[in-house]
Amino acid sequence: MLLAWILFCLAVKTYGNESLRSIMFYVLPQIPFLAYAVYFGGFLVQFLVEKMGMMGAVPPPYGYFIPDVVVAAIIGGVTGWCVGPLLPVCGHWLARRSIMHFLLHLSVLGLALSSQFFPYTTAAPKRVVFQHTILTADSNRVVDSSYDFAVVDSNSLIFLFKYAPQVAKELQISPEFSFETAKLSHRESWMALFPVSFLFSRSLKFPAKSNEILEQYRRFPLLSTHEPRTTSSTGTRRIHLELSLGSLKEVWVAVLNVTGPLSSWSFADNVLPAPETIDGGPPSYICRISGASHENWTFWLEASDGEDLRVEVAVLDQYLVGAAKKLKGLFPDWVDVTAYSSFMSSYVF
Repeated sequence: MLLAWILFCLAVKTYGNESLRSIMFYVLPQIPFLAYAVYFGGFLVQFLVEKMGMMGAVPPPYGYFIPDVVVAAIIGGVTGWCVGPLLPVCGHWLARRSIMHFLLHLSVLGLALSSQFFPYTTAAPKRVVFQHTILTADSNRVVDSSYDFAVVDSNSLIFLFKYAPQVAKELQISPEFSFETAKLSHRESWMALFPVSFLFSRSLKFPAKSNEILEQYRRFPLLSTHEPRTTSSTGTRRIHLELSLGSLKEVWVAVLNVTGPLSSWSFADNVLPAPETIDGGPPSYICRISGASHENWTFWLEASDGEDLRVEVAVLDQYLVGAAKKLKGLFPDWVDVTAYSSFMSSYVF
């Protein structure tokens, strides 16, 4: 830019300030810089626009505007970065009434045309999280089974089911379907994905059959005591537990949510993390155990008084039973579905 300005000052002495030749002496040396600015700016806009599609489903009415405002600010900043170096010598050309009218009409036309295009493609898909939630009791009993869906952008599940009629038909969704009549999926149902579940808003739940689950799995995850509990001289109780992952096929993570007077545990060098509060519930401590194991997990929890400890377990299995796999296959190509099974159970010690 310094070389371009020096050449421009020399050209002004010969050809004048508003001569096209003087402008060319300023613009031509900047072509490498401008080309790099346009290339990097385009890459930055594409990257950030994609990330804005995964910022989480912000509840309306703000959810409809925040991503657009952020993207508009990013595009405006990149445009200023690319065009800004030309303004010192090209400003008087761009400030002409005819050029301003042309740019204004072009912007309005671009807004009108862009609103008519479908917002998703196979290259830039809509991301959907599909969880087959299975509530279990003991090691071989299913209490409830459901399909839970969540999105991570501002277009809700109503939009998805509108343009994915096969999925809506499989879930028996009527044309009058709305969030007021639907069954919402609460955040504790997504415990297996903690803390990603904080990105979800207005998730939905649909009933699912459990017959196929009992056919595919002989045993479900089970938490039980494996040693007698001990009491210290200070009155704290230590409960020794064993977590069996059952006959799950492709375990990715197990999540423990402990609620109650927990004072210590055998994880993380016996250091408790900051407590979490979900939807106004009591404070709880969450621990993630990653990966599968041929042996059962053994650990202990220590309670500071005589109150009960409540432990909720969620195990994420990447395997889907036939009905869930069929439902996943009904989504169109412009939808990127993250699907898995979540086995949830609750215990009091």
